[in-house]
Amino acid sequence: MDRILKAARTSGSLNLSNRSLRDVPTEVYQCLETTGEGENWWEAVDLQKLILAHNEIEVLREDLKNLACLVVLNVSHNNLSQLPEAIGELTAMKSLDVSFNSISEFPEQIGLATSLVKLDCSSNRLKELPESLGRCLDLSDLKASKNQISSLPEVMANCLKLSKLDVEGNKLTALSETHIASWKMLTELNASKNMLGGLPESIGSLSRLIRLDLHQNKISSVPPSIGGCSSLVEFYLGINSLSTLPAEIGDLSCLGTLDLRSNQLKEYPVGGCRLKLSYLDLSNNSLTGLHPELGNMTTLRKLVLVGNPLRTLRSSLVNGPTAALLKYLRSRLSNSEEASASTPTKETVIASAARMSISSKELSLEGLNLRDVPAQVWESGEITKVNLSKNSIEELPDQLSSSVSLQTLILSRNKIKDWPGAILKSLPKLVCLKLDNNPLKQIPLDGFQAVSGLHILDLSGTAVFLGINEHPKFSHLPQLQELYLSRVQLPEVPEDILNLANLLILDLSQNSLQSIPKSIKNMASLKHLDLTNNNISSLPPELGLLEPTLEILRLDGNPLRSIRRPILERGTKAVLSYLKDRLPNP
Repeated sequence: MDRILKAARTSGSLNLSNRSLRDVPTEVYQCLETTGEGENWWEAVDLQKLILAHNEIEVLREDLKNLACLVVLNVSHNNLSQLPEAIGELTAMKSLDVSFNSISEFPEQIGLATSLVKLDCSSNRLKELPESLGRCLDLSDLKASKNQISSLPEVMANCLKLSKLDVEGNKLTALSETHIASWKMLTELNASKNMLGGLPESIGSLSRLIRLDLHQNKISSVPPSIGGCSSLVEFYLGINSLSTLPAEIGDLSCLGTLDLRSNQLKEYPVGGCRLKLSYLDLSNNSLTGLHPELGNMTTLRKLVLVGNPLRTLRSSLVNGPTAALLKYLRSRLSNSEEASASTPTKETVIASAARMSISSKELSLEGLNLRDVPAQVWESGEITKVNLSKNSIEELPDQLSSSVSLQTLILSRNKIKDWPGAILKSLPKLVCLKLDNNPLKQIPLDGFQAVSGLHILDLSGTAVFLGINEHPKFSHLPQLQELYLSRVQLPEVPEDILNLANLLILDLSQNSLQSIPKSIKNMASLKHLDLTNNNISSLPPELGLLEPTLEILRLDGNPLRSIRRPILERGTKAVLSYLKDRLPNP
């Protein structure tokens, strides 16, 4: 503890999470009152960040007031039943996380922590939030989900900067007109799994709202003012009591996802057919038919209709591909109406996908025959997953280097010839890279250094040269868990692949392998090994040592002569057991 506290006095940050603590050590409350040997008190830094999450702490003492410079306090996942009044003396605190405790009441003094920006009190036993919270004028992110709250204090209308509100899983019966009218900065509102009967007229004033989740309530109607939510991208109204929808829902020009499942809708309004949706769920309603105008929604990738008494549509259409159903509906339109339902342009599809990515952080531009990577991929700076597969992209633009949040990059089935090392090196969070089925010819010997943090790499179906003596060093990928090298004309298994200690999946199918080296036994974490369609005539007994972990071993399409057919037909465990029995006695 002395060592940790000494580091905290230097950094201003103390992390004591996951230590099975029942109490906060007294030294923490006195973090700066004493200095250790070799320390100068004037060099000590005030404690600004304290993490006590995932312990068994039952009480926070009033001594908490000693930590007056605290900016971040996280005591989530503990056994707290209350908070000390001293919480109000932390006037510099901007983030407070007390989620997953057993707190039944907040002290009114919380309102004195007027610097508070983010508060997470979800998964507790709260029946109400304190009136004093209305004094926290900088509050922008409030999570109070999974409590027993029946209403929110009216004075919280003063929290004009509120941009994210999560009250899922409470006992709310209404959303206040005053609150909604005041919270014009809201971008995300989750009030699902409550007992709401409707929506206030002022909902239309939320022009910045991007995500609205109201599923699993008792909502019987949506006001026409909903059309004012001009930035709305995702709208979840499933599992309610809706029998109709206002025509104004068609004014939500940015909407990409609309969930209306499990209601009592008898029709989907013609006005809603103006939307450029990607996903529409109308399952488990009372629809007997669909307006032909719905066929004009050519941006729809998924339309769910199961559980409706549809009498005018064949079940093969209802349960078949969305594109086929839309085409059928268009055929029911007059010629002039059908002509207006032209296939959406690439620009329209890209713009729709970009809107969807605002909340999901995932951007899919698959199969659009793109020759260049659109600017939308890097413009937001927050995208974590990009799918550009099945296009005609030949190279990656330098601007992609600015996508520092990118974790997954899928470039399968394009026309990329050169290894984009410089760009990949600029993506520090990249863990998944798929370059399969590209005419990629060569990767520099040190090429994998640019992506040393990868967990998944797919180079299947490329023209990459992976010769016996000269190939990019797989040893530069120590964290790799999945490696796909199907159809790359491998003559032998590169030795450094066999030393990847964390590898779980290895696909070497459809190559020119004639044997598997004995050092395969080093791959102690391997769960899936695909060797199908090679020229392997025998397997080393050492492969049997992987019996404890290897779950799937695929061997079809090899001229194996050393293992009898009945053993092969019995599957992976039988083959591994057979090989293990053939190991020479030590």
